[in-house]
Amino acid sequence: MADSSFDIVSKVERQEVDNALNQAAKEISQRYDFRGVDASIAWSGERIEMRANAEERVNAVLDIFQSKLIKRGISLKALDAGEPQASGKEYKISASLKEGIGQDDAKKIAKVIRDEGPKGVKAQVQGDELRVSSKSRDHLQDIIALVKGKDFEFPVQFVNYR
Repeated sequence: MADSSFDIVSKVERQEVDNALNQAAKEISQRYDFRGVDASIAWSGERIEMRANAEERVNAVLDIFQSKLIKRGISLKALDAGEPQASGKEYKISASLKEGIGQDDAKKIAKVIRDEGPKGVKAQVQGDELRVSSKSRDHLQDIIALVKGKDFEFPVQFVNYR
């Protein structure tokens, strides 16, 4: 019998982020407390730029965007937002999306699987994802539960379950 396997990845659905950003922009344009503060949120290349004329207002823009991401099922661990920075008369926050599992993070997950998981389970790094394989599908289910139970500083998804 062949081994069963699945991949552990860290990906963000770009369309969902775009929808969350558009919803946040619409809410900012309609809310009364954002009248006259020149608040905005938009893509700037691969980054997300949030602007307002006061530090607390730009933090409120970030808060609205984060709530829209949560409603769309995107983990906030994927959002890497900087601190508010003064730029002339306005404040800006620049945020980016983290995708892919780095080598160090993949090694951390593999170590957790080796140390705490059932015997006979193999984990190997393949680019920016981690392939986990075993003869027993029950062991793979145990590994998924184990990895979900751990709190990594990046979001994880499980794909290609065969």
